[in-house]
Amino acid sequence: MPISVYIPSTLRRLTADRDYVDVEGSNVAEVLDSLEALYPGFVELVFDEDRQIPRHINIYVNNQEIHDLNGTATEVSDGDQVAVIPALAGGAPVADDNGTSNESGPATGALTPDEVMRYSRHIIMPQVGSEGQRKLRDAKVLVVGAGGLGGPVALYLALAGVGTIGITEFDVVDLSNLQRQILHQTQDIDKPKLQSAKESLFAYNPNVTVVEHPMPITSDNAMDIIPNYDIIVNGADNFATRYLVNDASYFAGKTLVDGAILLFDGQLTVYKPGMGCYRCLYPDPPPPGLVPSCAEAGVLGAITGIVGSMQATEVFKQILDIGEPMVNRLLLIDALSMQFREMKLRRDPSCPLCGDNPTVTELIDYDAFCGSPPLEIPAPAPAPAGASS
Repeated sequence: MPISVYIPSTLRRLTADRDYVDVEGSNVAEVLDSLEALYPGFVELVFDEDRQIPRHINIYVNNQEIHDLNGTATEVSDGDQVAVIPALAGGAPVADDNGTSNESGPATGALTPDEVMRYSRHIIMPQVGSEGQRKLRDAKVLVVGAGGLGGPVALYLALAGVGTIGITEFDVVDLSNLQRQILHQTQDIDKPKLQSAKESLFAYNPNVTVVEHPMPITSDNAMDIIPNYDIIVNGADNFATRYLVNDASYFAGKTLVDGAILLFDGQLTVYKPGMGCYRCLYPDPPPPGLVPSCAEAGVLGAITGIVGSMQATEVFKQILDIGEPMVNRLLLIDALSMQFREMKLRRDPSCPLCGDNPTVTELIDYDAFCGSPPLEIPAPAPAPAGASS
């Protein structure tokens, strides 16, 4: 029986759109060589010029990362499965403590009759109950971005009665957003996404507080924002922001619920301080241009709802302290085959951020680190004729 190699959708252009390729080999290196023989050019994405696996690529044998085994010398047997998993990015940014919120905000103390009715399907669940619902109401969650991932996350947080929802966003609604970004509608085109998101959330639940952070999250403001929240949800659509939010969450001692999407693929995990971080999984970003963005490669609109809903679920589990969180586990979602795969993660003792001898001890220039240009902030839309300033 040959070795089965799983190919994520982001790499299938190199394998004639095949999601599994059967090859021969006694170890991982030979398996990759066999892949190269079948599909010339494939290993150029897997190996660097020194024939080392770059740190934005992970390879698994039977769901275990080969760095935990014997690297490319890891032996394989008939029937084993090898998976080649590159880093993905997928969502938006954050601001400072000067954000605005609605005036009413969540109630305090006992649940009101309106809350009891609104959240009745939660309250009757033994894992939630009235005490759990009050925990949700008291929680403060920051959502990085009001786009494809941030939209369903924020929406389900508001529907569930999470009392304070911070949202970081600086972009405006574009027609191309409406294929997947559920907080925005056609009449919101050219409106700031933050305004559109807030209006949508209040339409569903006026009892929550929405804290607006109308600017990109940067190394200058991240530590003014993130420490004010209990849980951080990352849906950033670029690697610079993903590494920044990861590092800032670690420095602030906050749990990070991380999600990413591209094409038909999604990834989900949870990082808790002291139990690993994004840099343990991908110590270095991919070279600029190697991993396309959603704007370049596209994304199935529904995959944003799948991953975003899962991120919201992980937030609820953290607030309520129930279930088994996705800590030290990476969920891979392939919507084309509708298969879910779980990979084991671990804290890397050599991690530059959370390892035994860290070299990243403060926030850095993440655009320079990732080799990406600074985010372009759209100019505000002109005021309508006759409007006062």
